[in-house]
Amino acid sequence: MKLTTLLSTVVALALSLTAHAESSVTIAGVHNCCKKCDTGILNAVKSVKGAEAKTDGGKVTITAKNEATVKKAVEALLEAGYAGEGATASGGSDAKVKSATVSGVHLCCGKCVTAAEKAVMATPGVTKHNATKGAESFTVEGDFSTKDLIAALNKGGLNGKVK
Repeated sequence: MKLTTLLSTVVALALSLTAHAESSVTIAGVHNCCKKCDTGILNAVKSVKGAEAKTDGGKVTITAKNEATVKKAVEALLEAGYAGEGATASGGSDAKVKSATVSGVHLCCGKCVTAAEKAVMATPGVTKHNATKGAESFTVEGDFSTKDLIAALNKGGLNGKVK
């Protein structure tokens, strides 16, 4: 009888732990240079019901009740203008363009602008940009592919939409 009770307790405990299991992902290399960046990251993730984030410099750990919610939180992070290893956007074209408008990049301070500039100027064929602090969008010029531009921004811990 005692063995049956013990087994029942162990099974109940295992089921309880399974029911409360969470899903999480850690994203490294996220641009996070100041308190405004940190707040932007946390608020982006928190905008997804049931998700939360912890930051440690450029590392963001997102935790939620299930994998689908974690995925939505990662998408919210990208939408807020951040990226990192394991959270990058795809898109753009291999075709060369002379100019493109980039929007949605998190540019709260001079350090953010410097990070964006470093990423943009690392894109093969880019000759100039006009990103500024607080800008909602900026223009990139040269002879480059938008696919390479998005990849460079993501490598720099940032994300944006290119038109």
